[in-house]
Amino acid sequence: MKKIAIYGQYLHTGSHKTVSSMVEALLQRSCDVKIESKFAGILNDLELSKPIDSFEQLDESYDLLISIGGDGTILRAVTYIGRLNIPILGINTGRLGFLATVQQDEVEKVVQRVMDGNYKLSKRSLITASSKHEENHLPPNNFALNEVTVSRMNTTSMIEIETYLNDEFLTSYWADGLIVSTPTGSTGYSLSCGGPVISPDTDAFVITPIAPHNLNARPLVIPDTTVIKVKVIGREDEFLASLDNRIASYPDGTQITLQKADFTIDLIELEDQSFIETLRHKLLWGEDKRN
Repeated sequence: MKKIAIYGQYLHTGSHKTVSSMVEALLQRSCDVKIESKFAGILNDLELSKPIDSFEQLDESYDLLISIGGDGTILRAVTYIGRLNIPILGINTGRLGFLATVQQDEVEKVVQRVMDGNYKLSKRSLITASSKHEENHLPPNNFALNEVTVSRMNTTSMIEIETYLNDEFLTSYWADGLIVSTPTGSTGYSLSCGGPVISPDTDAFVITPIAPHNLNARPLVIPDTTVIKVKVIGREDEFLASLDNRIASYPDGTQITLQKADFTIDLIELEDQSFIETLRHKLLWGEDKRN
């Protein structure tokens, strides 16, 4: 019997049927299903064949976490998993969905395929952030699947970001902020700021400035073995540092060290799915409206 965790942040309009059919499909296969406690409160009006328990934390006894929502929901789900090696299956009830790739009308079919083991695991690298300041993002949640971003706070003025790679000075970016992205995050915030798309199995990070004043500043791809140090200097007393969707403020001049995490996150991909296919579908590559 498989132990399955279900997580979501909120329920999109029209998604009740998706959730109920998925839970029933799991129950029919004798799975032990548990729903994250806050999400369970949102789902309390679902009509299910049996009561479902909730969870507040995960442990190694779980075989799978199903995330219901968009890519942002998966990023939050990752904080429940950390080093537990629990694979994630993303059901997309959001918009674009680079990480949550299963569509609502495929749920029952996908559940069957996953239960039968007809899937592969895509191992995704993460990036950690640390500093000597007392407001540091502390373990176990000092990691990001997509990116770490430093940016200005309470000001319209740009900030200066001194950047070092393996203790060698790279440059000072004059910009609204700086993104250090994993390959997974290359299709997120970094992409919207002009960064390159990187295949998720690439051993690399990408450094992407946000609205740089020095126009010769361009995104830089570096080995993910690189230790990156950034120090923000600005007109305000504090700046922001975000790990995916978790934000903290730091005093001006605080140095933050970024490096590859010593663990990975496993995303479930069906046998007929691939990153290339996702790019074509989500970014409409190869489509010509004239045809």
